[in-house]
Amino acid sequence: MQSIYDQGLDKNAANYTPLTPLTFIARTAYIYPERTAVIHGQRRFTWLETFTRVRRLASALADHGIGEGDTVSVMLNNTPEMIECHFGVPVLGAVLNTLNTRLDAETIAFMLEHGEAKVLITDREYSPTVKKALASLQRQLIVIDVDDAEYTGPGERLGTLEYEAFIAAGSPDFAWRGPDDEWNAISLNYTSGTTGNPKGVVYHHRGAYLNSMSNIVSWGMRPHSIYLWTLPMFHCNGWCFVWTMAANAGTNVCLRRVDPKLIFDAIREHGVTHYCGAPIVHSLMANAPAAMRAGINQKVAGLIAAAPPPAAVIEAMAHIGVDLTHVYGLTETYGPAAVCAKHEHWAGLPLAEQVELNGRQGVRYHAQEGITVRDPATMEEVPWDGETMGEIMFRGNLTMKGYLKNPKASEESFAGGWYHTGDLAVMHPDGYVKIKDRSKDVIISGGENISSIEVEDVLYKHPAVIAAAVVATPDPTWGEVPCAFLELRDGASVTEQEIIDFCRQNMARFKVPKRVVMCVLPKTSTGKIQKYVLREQAKSSAAIE
Repeated sequence: MQSIYDQGLDKNAANYTPLTPLTFIARTAYIYPERTAVIHGQRRFTWLETFTRVRRLASALADHGIGEGDTVSVMLNNTPEMIECHFGVPVLGAVLNTLNTRLDAETIAFMLEHGEAKVLITDREYSPTVKKALASLQRQLIVIDVDDAEYTGPGERLGTLEYEAFIAAGSPDFAWRGPDDEWNAISLNYTSGTTGNPKGVVYHHRGAYLNSMSNIVSWGMRPHSIYLWTLPMFHCNGWCFVWTMAANAGTNVCLRRVDPKLIFDAIREHGVTHYCGAPIVHSLMANAPAAMRAGINQKVAGLIAAAPPPAAVIEAMAHIGVDLTHVYGLTETYGPAAVCAKHEHWAGLPLAEQVELNGRQGVRYHAQEGITVRDPATMEEVPWDGETMGEIMFRGNLTMKGYLKNPKASEESFAGGWYHTGDLAVMHPDGYVKIKDRSKDVIISGGENISSIEVEDVLYKHPAVIAAAVVATPDPTWGEVPCAFLELRDGASVTEQEIIDFCRQNMARFKVPKRVVMCVLPKTSTGKIQKYVLREQAKSSAAIE
C-alpha cells in the first residue's frame, strides 16, 4: 500500500507560490486603494498611489539595466522614498542595501564596494559623506538624488537623476511578480559585529515574509494600525515593519529625525497606535515635560529592543500609559525574533515585579522555530534555573542566509545547527530568556552596534597612544557608550578632549568615546589587556558620576 507521500501530490502553480512580502502591497492596494498608506509632512499617499509609485520605480530601474542579483543601495531617512524602495527594488530580483545614515564616508565606501552596488539612491542631507565615499570608489554608480521637502538644511545633488523625475519616467503598469525562489536574497544589511569591517547580512524573501507577519501576530497588532517611524528603516529593514505595514493595510507616519516633541505631536495629530525604538527613544519620551505628553487619549503600543532596557525606562513608560513590549534579536535574525510575551496575571503584580518580568528577552517569535541557551562548547542546553549562563542561539526561518563573501564567519555562526548570537544569558524556570552579559565586546549605543576593536584601531593611530582598550560604560541617554582607556608613550602628553577631537575626525560621531581615561592598562602575564577589569572600573566611575 502506498503512503500518502507517494500519491503524486506534487507542488504546482495552483498550490504553491514562493513566499515574499512583495505580495502584501499588491493585495492592500487592491482591497484598500483609498486608505492612507504614507504620511510625511504635507505629503499624503494612498495605498494605490504608493503601489503605482513603486511600480514606476521598478520600471525605471529596469530601464537602466537593473535586474536579478543587482544591488541597489539607499542612503535615506524615514521617508516615502525609503518605503517605496523596499518594494520597487526586490520586485526586480535585485537586492536592497539600506545604508546607516550615521556612518562615515570610509565605511559607506566599503559597503558600496563590498555589496557591488550598481545604483545609489541618496538624500541631499548626506551629500558631504556620500560625495567623499563616491570619490574613493574605483567604478561609477548610477546616483539618484532625493530632495525631501521636509529637509531645509545644506546639501547638494550628486547625480544627474532626481528621484521624482526618475520614477515619473517609469511605467505605472509594470508587471508585478514575486521571486522564482523564496530563498533568493531580498536585502543586504551591514552589521559592525566585532571586527573593523562590517559584515554583510543577507536576508531572503521567505524570512522577510514570515517576520513581517510575525510582527503582527507576536505583537497583536490590529488591522489598519497607525505606525510612527521612530525606528530607522535602514536598521534591519525597519525590523521588517515596512513590509508589515503593507500586510496590515495600515498607515506609515514618517519621521525624519527622533525628537520627543515631534513624536508626541505626531501621536496626537495622526492617532498613532504603534511605534518601535531603542531604549534611547523611550527614555527621551519618558523624560519629556508633562505638558509635551498631554492630550494623548488613544492606547499606544511600543516595542523596545537593543540592550536590555533599564528598569527605570520600562517603569516610566508604564506611568505615561504606553504599553511597552520587549523584543530581542539581531541584524542576523531580521530584527526581533524573540518577544517577552505577556501573561494576564502579570498586570496584577506590583509594578516592580512587572518591570522585572517585562525586561526579559522572552520566547521565540511565532515564525521563529527555536530560541535556546546553550554551552557553546558542548552545545548542551543550560538548566532552566535562572542562574546558569550560556549563549543565546536561534534556529528557524528568521535567520539570515549568511554573511556575504564570508563563508568562514557564516560557518562559525551556524555551528551545531544553531545561530550563535554571542550574547550570554540564563533560562528562567518559565522558559523565558534573560541576557546577563555579552561574550563579544560589542557596545550597543542607542540601538547601534559599535565594535570596540574598530574604535581601538583608530585610537592606536594617534601618535601619543601605545595601548588602547575600549569598553562600554553605562549612560542614562544612550544605554551605554564607549569609554576608552589609553596608555601613552613615554614622554607623550595628550588631553581627553584632544583624543575625542581626533576620534571625531576619523569615525562616525556615535562611535566616539564619551570618556577617555589615561592609565597603565592592566595586563595578563602574556601581555593581554584585561578588559574585565576596565569594565568594572567604567561601571564604578559611571555610578559615582
